[in-house]
Amino acid sequence: MNKNDSALFYTCSLIEFIGRKCRQKRSDVVNYLGKETIERIYRNADILHCEVIDAVADRYIELTNIPEGDYDNIASCKYTIPDYWTIGAVYERLIEDISDCVSAENIIAVYTSWISDAISNYNTDFYYQPRDYLRECYLQGCVL
Repeated sequence: MNKNDSALFYTCSLIEFIGRKCRQKRSDVVNYLGKETIERIYRNADILHCEVIDAVADRYIELTNIPEGDYDNIASCKYTIPDYWTIGAVYERLIEDISDCVSAENIIAVYTSWISDAISNYNTDFYYQPRDYLRECYLQGCVL
């Protein structure tokens, strides 16, 4: 597997951006996007990253009918909020570390697992932990 996969990094960052913009849990965002759309984003990331991410997000929000929700992990944050690129990198590394290849199924599996809520809680330092620790937590199914 290619470590530091820029297409995966962009895909994960876009998922985070859409989640913040629509106030949706990241698990809900990947469910709205679906496997085919996630594959398309990943496949075309080298082109999409040349556009303003807000415009790309709007296009996929409209295409997949992602509604405005009420999940706002930004407003509830008491500390410095990590940007969507930082969180995209956290997911990119985790997906790389738990799978032999990047696939929409692996992306969806990580985002719909328990660890997505833990990463999205910016009032903890969980998202900031070393990648080998996050991998082990994911594999064990709990924060260690």
